[in-house]
Amino acid sequence: MTGKLPPNASVASGGDGAKMHAPAAARNAGVLSAFLQAEAPRTGHALEIASGTGQHVAVFADALPGLIWQPSDIDPARRASIDARAQDCAAGTVLPAINLDATRAGWSADHAGQALIVLVNLLHLISGPAAQIVVAEAMAALAPGGRFICYGPFRRDGVLTSAGDARFDADLRAADPAIGYKDDGEITAWLRAAGAAGVTCHEMPANNLAFVATRG
Repeated sequence: MTGKLPPNASVASGGDGAKMHAPAAARNAGVLSAFLQAEAPRTGHALEIASGTGQHVAVFADALPGLIWQPSDIDPARRASIDARAQDCAAGTVLPAINLDATRAGWSADHAGQALIVLVNLLHLISGPAAQIVVAEAMAALAPGGRFICYGPFRRDGVLTSAGDARFDADLRAADPAIGYKDDGEITAWLRAAGAAGVTCHEMPANNLAFVATRG
């Protein structure tokens, strides 16, 4: 799913047994959980794309116990970490992690009817064409009225708005010129082209954005 990445991207280390630990996930899990509580449906099926270590989905499931959560990742070690963390989830609503490459066209047909799809910190790690596939397929996999919530670092009107973002984007593009920060305007355009009846963009901590798109 991802291209060649610099050492400071998608960082995770070993932990307790199969559990892996990502510092970024530890930092933003609480913020994202609170945001989902305000913006996500309360019942139905929820798919998390690129669940990573499983730190997020375990917190999300306890915060939104009316949803049945389906985590996914292309990395077997991370799927093992997700499953290990799900065992500690009090809600008991996290399904075993699946292997899902969200950059593959057509995957939505196998995962249709989602009330919620969550994507955290992926689009800057893949190419523009791959990111557009992720967005289009996520929207197609939603049930009518379902919501796609996409979080991460983005350009604003083509501009990188912090020194840290400029350095990270440069590191990404040095490792692979096809990847790097996407623009907020193009994300909104992709969402609308994919059938979003409404798109809102929210400022988040650490200069990140969260897009909320509702399928018509």
